[in-house]
Amino acid sequence: MTHVLGATDAAASGPEHVEEAVAYDAILLASFGGPEGQDDVIPFLRNVTRGRGIPEERLEEVAHHYRAFGGISPINDQNRELKAALEAELARRGIDLPVLWGNRNWNPYLSDALTEANERGFKKLIAVGTSAYSSYSSCRQYREDYAIALEQTGLEGTIQIDKVRQFFDHPGFVQPFIDGVRDGLAQIAAKGIAPEKTHVLFTTHSIPSTDAAKSGPESRGFGEGGAYAAQHLAVSEVVMAAQAEDFSATTLPAHSLVYQSRSGPPSMPWLEPDINDAIDALAADGIEAVVIVPVGFISDHMEVKWDLDTEALETAGGHNMVAVRVPTPGVHPAFVTGLVDLVLERRDGVPVADRPALTTIGPWYDVCRPGCCENVRLGFKPAAAGVAP
Repeated sequence: MTHVLGATDAAASGPEHVEEAVAYDAILLASFGGPEGQDDVIPFLRNVTRGRGIPEERLEEVAHHYRAFGGISPINDQNRELKAALEAELARRGIDLPVLWGNRNWNPYLSDALTEANERGFKKLIAVGTSAYSSYSSCRQYREDYAIALEQTGLEGTIQIDKVRQFFDHPGFVQPFIDGVRDGLAQIAAKGIAPEKTHVLFTTHSIPSTDAAKSGPESRGFGEGGAYAAQHLAVSEVVMAAQAEDFSATTLPAHSLVYQSRSGPPSMPWLEPDINDAIDALAADGIEAVVIVPVGFISDHMEVKWDLDTEALETAGGHNMVAVRVPTPGVHPAFVTGLVDLVLERRDGVPVADRPALTTIGPWYDVCRPGCCENVRLGFKPAAAGVAP
């Protein structure tokens, strides 16, 4: 029988979807983490890049993004807000599930959250990662860090961790983008700019092309960009289709998927085009306005505040192009409600046929498949909530 590291009995044999109810004790809200002062910036970046041999001078180049905001990443306050919003929604619905919060790269760490769980007698945790898509950095690395935290705390065999499915096409995640694009297009139309002179840029974090190709299970055959690109493209189509009621088929603005926040060496291929290059090309083609949709992100953290609100808007401004940046889900009521619904899917063992998904790709797997989201450079490491390797 297949064994899934650290899983509850219902998930331990590795089913794609767990349709057996599980009496979870608490929710583990898992995030990336970020510095909360100037003295934290370089130690934080060392945590993020550990094992990759990144020179100090490169860390200093990235550090200025954080230093421009006082050394404080927005992400921790956003996680506090999300935690509070989840707690309020759980209370409103009469659901007794405490929410614990742990980060991968800064205080409070995942190991701190597991220690708290053990002290409070919580043995079965359902993890909600703050990333919606499938790739090494947005899913498998979280699962590896769950395994590391279990080992660090000595709680493997004591605490069990399952995770909700990747929620890229759950209505609660997608609806805020549908609303945001509608508002953004309305703002541009109010300036008298025609739809054919407007372009919608769906943007997400670029990743190495090798990681993209290995994202999701190979058996799905997603092609060169793997599940990562396919999921983003599918969500973008859903968001644009929802705008059709405001436009005729001939006037719906064009759209495309672009990437941002590349951090690898020039010799390593990453997903392209970069959003700034795309804006330059659109300007050359006579486009007068862009709607920037951070469809790869759940909150306005540094990659949104710097790479979009600073760099991308400056690039658009250099072309006298009108640019509207759509909000991320944050604590949008639909998003918060959707995350609780995802937890209840697992708590109640909801049949897969009854699980909402707005694309034909989902609903995604509860238990990640063998070899899913391999990091070719680092190889397979122990990872919770998925079938080995």
